[in-house]
Amino acid sequence: MDDVVRMGKALYLGASSMPAWRFAKMLFRADQLKLSRFVAMQNHYNVIYREEEREMMPLCRDEGIGVIPYSPLARGFVAGNRQRLGAGDTLRSKSDEYSKRLYYQDSDFAVVDCITGIAEKRGVSNAQIALGWLLGQTGVTAPIIGATKMQHLEEAVAAIDVELSEAELTALSDAYVPHPVLNL
Repeated sequence: MDDVVRMGKALYLGASSMPAWRFAKMLFRADQLKLSRFVAMQNHYNVIYREEEREMMPLCRDEGIGVIPYSPLARGFVAGNRQRLGAGDTLRSKSDEYSKRLYYQDSDFAVVDCITGIAEKRGVSNAQIALGWLLGQTGVTAPIIGATKMQHLEEAVAAIDVELSEAELTALSDAYVPHPVLNL
């Protein structure tokens, strides 16, 4: 990869979804051998799955690595269109079995209920609250959004102006229950 950067075929290196210890070893080795360093981490991080806060986020902040989370809306789970028994309002909510393995804990629904309450009080969408939360996390550079409709893009752009209060942040944190670390 260092050769690719040195030849100008890539400007920077980014990594994705790995244990923090492995990423730290890769950064150390690059420094040791005077190779191009990774400058970005693409990780699974959102208001429903916050396990990256344990090790990866602090490592990235310490090393000056930009964080570009994927699945910032938890595969659409934060939209509030899912039901505990697996039914939903959209085709994806009805058919996304992978999402059910990731996000269908009672505590996940409690976080969505909290998001919905905040969104209703502010007159914005759940997506704007979830993205606003993510953009407010120290070290997050920019989320990777999966917009399939113009409305999705408009909500993502509008989320830039969402600043959650301390009380709202506390409510979201209080509703969160840690998950097992996923091996993605």
